[in-house]
Amino acid sequence: MYTVRPVTAEELLGAAERLGGLLADTVDGGASVGFLAPLDPGAAADWWRALAPEVGAGRLLLWVAYPEAGAGTEAGTDTGTGAATGTGGRIAGTVQLRPASTANGRHRAEVAKLMVHRADRGHGLAGRLLAALEEEAVGRGIRTLVLDTETDSPAERLYAAAGWTRVGTVPDFATDPAGVPHATSIYFKALPAAADSPGR
Repeated sequence: MYTVRPVTAEELLGAAERLGGLLADTVDGGASVGFLAPLDPGAAADWWRALAPEVGAGRLLLWVAYPEAGAGTEAGTDTGTGAATGTGGRIAGTVQLRPASTANGRHRAEVAKLMVHRADRGHGLAGRLLAALEEEAVGRGIRTLVLDTETDSPAERLYAAAGWTRVGTVPDFATDPAGVPHATSIYFKALPAAADSPGR
């Protein structure tokens, strides 16, 4: 079992090393998330720390997923904020939401850096992270989400199953961790208005 929760700037700083480990595992696994392999875990942790001001200012929203205690993992004594503040076990997954900053774009946001540790895949965790992000987006009045991902990657199947629409592809948009160029697919998802959202 896993818990998914938002992370504050202070918690992000406390979790930077474990988030760095998650990022390094993702890159080592071949995912195209903006980095080349091999990725030094220390450099990966520094990348996360550099995001803290944006999280603190509300320009970036961040969620983490971590194993619950007793789930047969390294959950340790994590309760509530423990996994995010550095007092417990590893972080199993994460996702980011970056609301648009322009006056005419406040109804949209970009989804980025959806990652699940290779040891935690196959449990629906990526879908849970996306669901938490979408619920928060609806509550903030965001109606359009956008993202990009490597064409023909496993992530494409995830987004298609989650109701995202592919707009098209851009050839050789980014390289994989080995430095080989690949096409990137652009996706969007229309969200319901807050009043129309289930449970509201």
